[in-house]
Amino acid sequence: MNKLLYTFLTLLMLCVLVKDVEAGNQDRQGEAGALQLLLNPWARSAGFHAMNTSFCTGVEAMRLNVAGLARINKTELLVANTRYLEGTDIFFNSGGVAQKVGKNGTFGLSLMSINVGDIMVTTTDQPEGTGATYSPRLFNMGISYAHMFENKISVGVTFRTVSEATTDVTAFGFAIDAGVQYVTGPQDNFRFGISLRNIGSPMTFKGQGLSESRPAPDANYPVTYFQRAQKFELPSVLNIGLSYDFIVNTKNRVTVGANFTSNSFSRDNIGAMVEYSFNDLFMLRAGYKYEMGDLGVDDLEAPVHTGIAAGLSLNVPLKKGSENRFGIDYAYLVTQPFGGTHNIGVRITL
Repeated sequence: MNKLLYTFLTLLMLCVLVKDVEAGNQDRQGEAGALQLLLNPWARSAGFHAMNTSFCTGVEAMRLNVAGLARINKTELLVANTRYLEGTDIFFNSGGVAQKVGKNGTFGLSLMSINVGDIMVTTTDQPEGTGATYSPRLFNMGISYAHMFENKISVGVTFRTVSEATTDVTAFGFAIDAGVQYVTGPQDNFRFGISLRNIGSPMTFKGQGLSESRPAPDANYPVTYFQRAQKFELPSVLNIGLSYDFIVNTKNRVTVGANFTSNSFSRDNIGAMVEYSFNDLFMLRAGYKYEMGDLGVDDLEAPVHTGIAAGLSLNVPLKKGSENRFGIDYAYLVTQPFGGTHNIGVRITL
């Protein structure tokens, strides 16, 4: 009874939230802000092009489908670094921890900080730069809880804070993610997942940087005017995915899957992925993502991240016969233009 109640409440919340999501509307492209919420800092899921909605687990699930947070043994620690669009000098630094609480509950905490480097300060009088620089600060933090019912159904929710700032302008907001994962089959090898992400309050930039000194009417002295910035929405996303594990034998597994992503402020995406695992020690994966709709003349409006992504993982037991493991994940995403995106992560599973 409790399982059905929790599942019903989660699905109801997804249905209520999804009313505010106008899917796949390319006419609204560019109207949302806080696009850092669409960036995936984790290497394992990046190798799938972040399309593993149905079977993501642990810390990484807090970014894609928080329901997968519950599918860990006890504790998971993960840190990662991303070189975004090689050649732009943009970096992500991320970290997260997941901890089992009781038999079926799991709490999680995730952090993500983006470093875009130093940008020259320019003015109307000095368009080539004043000699000063500034560095935008992009940061978000999520607190999550997930609950699993008899290894079949898991549900979860994330509350996330979003912060964007420069030296004299800031914006702050909140977002909610929710998700469900369902596992069935003779060997629990069929998986289905649905998640709704980035539903939250509009954000507005405020601060001294929006002030401007102008001459006062009918006077010879300047007056400071404060401009009111327009509010912007968060980039809401709905993900639906499924996957199937082909158990070749006790040591070899092949997983295939497909995913559909509905974006509120851009075109929808579809894609497929595949992963090969040897004894859960070595994993090789790849994904392909395609953006639907008319991309315009000469593909000038094509997104930077479509096409192929690939990655690998190495999981080493901390000692012989132990389920505690140390893992290294790597992923590469093809980009156009720039030199691709590199993700690397280190995890400890206890």
